[in-house]
Amino acid sequence: MNAPITTAVFDTKSYDREPLLQASAGAPIEWRFLEFRLTKETASLAKGARAVCVFVNDQADRPCLEALVAQGVKLVALRCTGFNNVDVTAARELKLTVTRVPVYSPHAVAEHAVALLLTLNRKIHRAYNRVRELNFSLNGLVGFDLHGKTAGIVGTGKIGRIVAQILRGFGMKVLAFDPFPNREWAAQQAVEYVEASTVAGQSDVISLHVPLTPETKHLIRRETLDLMKPGAILINVSRGALIDTTALIEALKSGRLGGVALDVYEEEEGIFFEDLSGQVLQDDELARLLTFPNVLITSHQAFLTSEALADIARTTVANLEALAAGKPFVEGSVLA
Repeated sequence: MNAPITTAVFDTKSYDREPLLQASAGAPIEWRFLEFRLTKETASLAKGARAVCVFVNDQADRPCLEALVAQGVKLVALRCTGFNNVDVTAARELKLTVTRVPVYSPHAVAEHAVALLLTLNRKIHRAYNRVRELNFSLNGLVGFDLHGKTAGIVGTGKIGRIVAQILRGFGMKVLAFDPFPNREWAAQQAVEYVEASTVAGQSDVISLHVPLTPETKHLIRRETLDLMKPGAILINVSRGALIDTTALIEALKSGRLGGVALDVYEEEEGIFFEDLSGQVLQDDELARLLTFPNVLITSHQAFLTSEALADIARTTVANLEALAAGKPFVEGSVLA
């Protein structure tokens, strides 16, 4: 029988523990759940663990990875798809294996993007708060029909394609930009691939579905925002740094944008996933965004469905079992 794999799970919440415990029933895994994030300062708490399990805001930079290796850690298992918070090059040099969850329910993220759009456009969040205070006025709650409008999808991976298909179901015209277009899918769904500038200039709604890379950082910046159709709604459920927050605030102040819905934020580390309700928010730009009536923000919850959490847990556990048994890791999950 394989020796148990002691795994330190950083930045753990209740919704992480339960799916991991369920997926690992009978597996040779000994969990050590930690509520704080992984950094070079907290890496020492992984002592005795052969693996660590981390999330999007854990800081797996070179100093942190070096500290993990010094503690005897052999595997960094990301319970997410994005890996911009991990120094993959350093991991390779340190001969430290890094895995991620290459696929989990894309419907979870896609449906959240559409939920944000509907809520923002029809001002459901504002109406909900009014009615609870017995204010039944409809002043200031006018939205617009999605039917007949144009949606722009930036990035047509699994999630972007699902969003496009949902919006086609609303009767929207869908334009898409992707450096690697899927033309067979586009023909089937009546989606038109165009240049990025055309998406910006013609779309009433723009939804971002690309990974964060050096090339996509601040994809939405002052120049991009200037191209956008006046009154357009911008949706981001991908990575916060796709948008230059300073430029976004300027566009909102000028009244150029019709609305912005974000599930991610450029500097969300230490803020999202935490209860700061009894504190003064120290991030001035986030505080400014929260003052706009046409801005809707959720705290990186697009992935948060039971189906997605189960998918994430199954892949994570499978990779830990592979480490225990000396077998191949889940296909497509190995980064280093």
